[in-house]
Amino acid sequence: MDIQPYTSTETLAVGRPWLMSMLGIEANQTVTLDLTAFDQDLHWTPASAFQPERKLKSGIPLGKNTSTGLYEPYNAVTNEVQTATITGAPTGGTFTLTFSGQTTAAIAYNATAATVQTALENLSNVNPGDIKVTGNAGGPYTLTFGGQYLGDNVASITATASLTGGTSPGVTMATTTAGGTATASDGTQKFAGFLFTEVSFYPGSTKVAAPLMVHGQIDVAKLPVAFDPADAPSGSNTQFVYKV
Repeated sequence: MDIQPYTSTETLAVGRPWLMSMLGIEANQTVTLDLTAFDQDLHWTPASAFQPERKLKSGIPLGKNTSTGLYEPYNAVTNEVQTATITGAPTGGTFTLTFSGQTTAAIAYNATAATVQTALENLSNVNPGDIKVTGNAGGPYTLTFGGQYLGDNVASITATASLTGGTSPGVTMATTTAGGTATASDGTQKFAGFLFTEVSFYPGSTKVAAPLMVHGQIDVAKLPVAFDPADAPSGSNTQFVYKV
């Protein structure tokens, strides 16, 4: 009898560089995501003229909100929130922001939140999704940290003002929420699993069904957001093997 060797190649999947093994993925569960809890760049990529759907990144760690029954980004520790307030009612001039030794280009006194966010993302130590800036043009601006600074007690941003007009104009910085000091209490502080595949959704959608990976082997360094298994509290899903 002529027995020929049989060779097969197992491909984990395009878009899942964080998945180390196919073992255990048959245990995936279908859950419903609350899309309003996910952020652009950090969790999903925007639509384009040629691709109208937004796309959630695979590998996002998730937790279940016990009030809504929906799944949101895992929230073990509090993200830092800082505010920048322009004082003195200036009518012109600029200011800069300095974070961990890196200083932005000059920002106009009446800049939009998106402009401030772009200025910060142009720093060598800030990636898209690391700092989300919201607020009205001219401030106050709310700076919420995430990405590589998820759950970290980060350094305070400082401001240098070159503003004109008004009365003694300046920029005041304050830390309104210190990172890493507390946990959520809505259920999302308990890690449930990872988003197994990329998930497409249209702008305006608030919910979408998705596969939750509840068992497997994970390369933590390749996840789309910062995740430290040591942060997962008692009662969280522990059915994973991690490569750090």
